[in-house]
Amino acid sequence: MSSPEVTPTGELPPLPPAAVPVEPAPAPAPPLSKAPWGALLLSLVMPGLGQVYNGQFAKALTFFIAFSGSIYLIVEDHPLPFALFLPFIVFSNMIDAYRSAVLINTRGTPSSLEDDDVESPWWGIALAGMGLLLMLNNLGWLRLGALVRFWPLLLIAAGVLLLRRSLERRKTTSGPTV
Repeated sequence: MSSPEVTPTGELPPLPPAAVPVEPAPAPAPPLSKAPWGALLLSLVMPGLGQVYNGQFAKALTFFIAFSGSIYLIVEDHPLPFALFLPFIVFSNMIDAYRSAVLINTRGTPSSLEDDDVESPWWGIALAGMGLLLMLNNLGWLRLGALVRFWPLLLIAAGVLLLRRSLERRKTTSGPTV
């Protein structure tokens, strides 16, 4: 063990300056959390209201216009397909609001494994498409009532889309076989 060095005058060398305590930086404010059940209940009151609460305005407008359009077409004496669409719109709206609130709350945490397509371009495309159809109907260039007989095409398109997504998912999950 060595002894401390002594100066020629017999004094110990000065000690280094004491470390200045550094105050930790203030923690960033936690992101505003959303109440999933609150978003669900708001969506039950009016389709799209839960999405407004979540800050997803394109989704809100899309659900609201789909709901209002279905009611409009029911009143226009086409109750069969559009009366069936109403519960689907309301329930999918409520599920989406709840799920989106949960995803907003988990964003940035390790448990957030799912991509959140909060404002996907498809919501804007759907909204613009519905607006275009309503505008063409208002101008008299298109009669939405005459298109009612073709509503099963929506089911066909949805089925093809779901089938395509399923096949793409299966391709990506199963690696290439040799």
